Amino acid sequence: MLKDIIVQFPQVFTSYNIIMLAEAALTTLFLSAVGCLVGVVFGTILSLARLSRSRLLLPLKIIALVYVEVFRRVPFLVTLLVFFFGAQVLGFDISPLVVTLISTSVISTAFVAEIIRAGLAAVRPSQLEAAEVMNFSPWQTLCLVRWPQAWPLILPPVFGYFVLFIKDTALASQIGVLELTQAGKILNTKGFSALLVFATILILYFLISYPLARLGAYLESYLGASRHSRSHGQLR
Repeated sequence: MLKDIIVQFPQVFTSYNIIMLAEAALTTLFLSAVGCLVGVVFGTILSLARLSRSRLLLPLKIIALVYVEVFRRVPFLVTLLVFFFGAQVLGFDISPLVVTLISTSVISTAFVAEIIRAGLAAVRPSQLEAAEVMNFSPWQTLCLVRWPQAWPLILPPVFGYFVLFIKDTALASQIGVLELTQAGKILNTKGFSALLVFATILILYFLISYPLARLGAYLESYLGASRHSRSHGQLR
């Protein structure tokens, strides 16, 4: 077994296969990045709708609540397959990559919306009461009071979710998207050792995820220290 792996090693890492693996790694990163960016944009909108006290926004608040609660509890693979087969039934000519982008955006919006909502809701009520006493508008309260205090609580878990989401994109291989796991399957079907192929895929996932995980840990410690120092200054 080990002898076969040693013999196959130079055959696996030909220029063609290396290019395929690089493209698959970029697709994996692209799916995760787009999903999280869309999730941040629309998740922010949903979180603000859920925190709104306006009666005019009550229907949007209910829709946001139902959306977040439903899609946070549905497995990503199920959502992916529903969109994939749903597009075929409805007659839409959409590539598997686009279907995956839509699915990742839908799921990440739900998760990131809850992260942002929790961060904004963690701002102390006394801070909001002080803003109200100073006649701040809701927009001023959001921009000058809530966001500056909530970002240190929001960014670390968003990065953590981003790292987890990179691994979830492996499920896109179920509908034929050429990401890392699918590239591994292709190499394995060519007769190369499954151990060698998927150990390579494992290393590539690690090389993508670890720097982001370290960045998230750094932001958590840095922002946590900054927030602590600001709180200490206010107490003084």
